[in-house]
Amino acid sequence: MTETFSLSGELAADGSHRLTQRVYYEDTDFSGFVYHARYLHFMERARTDYLRCLGVEQSALHQMDGEGLMFVVHRMEIDFKSPARMDNVLTIETATEKAGGAKMVLNQKILRGETLLIAAKVIIAVVNASGRPRRLPETLAKSFLGEA
Repeated sequence: MTETFSLSGELAADGSHRLTQRVYYEDTDFSGFVYHARYLHFMERARTDYLRCLGVEQSALHQMDGEGLMFVVHRMEIDFKSPARMDNVLTIETATEKAGGAKMVLNQKILRGETLLIAAKVIIAVVNASGRPRRLPETLAKSFLGEA
């Protein structure tokens, strides 16, 4: 049986986002396990596709209001629970815990089937094109919180 997945993942009924990714040889180290820094790549892709599924175009945000709006990782806490290996199919889940002011808090998980491999809390700063903090527009905050 062949399963198909949306290239950008999908939004779940609870407002979270799920992205499916396969582990390739390039993701692993000499031990055959996924190299720890590669998990950051998986989570970044998931956050980008989460925006895409919410209908948010990052290129449009960069031009917003003439001052721009961008998201930068301010802090990340990661718990490595169990390793992934080449050819594993992973699900990266992203859920918004908080969105407002000049920051967002996202919770991310990487799973292999039902097995939790990675749990992360990501603090995202909202900045303008000059790198200065700016408020997240209320309509955008509501989209992240599933209230739009």
